[in-house]
Amino acid sequence: MAKSATMLVKMLSTADTGFFYVKKRNPRKQPEKMEMRKYDPLVRKHVLFKEAKLK
Repeated sequence: MAKSATMLVKMLSTADTGFFYVKKRNPRKQPEKMEMRKYDPLVRKHVLFKEAKLK
């Protein structure tokens, strides 16, 4: 069987709350690190989430 092209990455909040989402990313199609605005329930706002290493 072929190896999966997608990998899991942690999207960590830049509001320093420690809240994160886990997303799938295809590194062949998107080689740069992901950034997206999503909702952080701890500060109750939409903030920037940046990609971090999933342990």
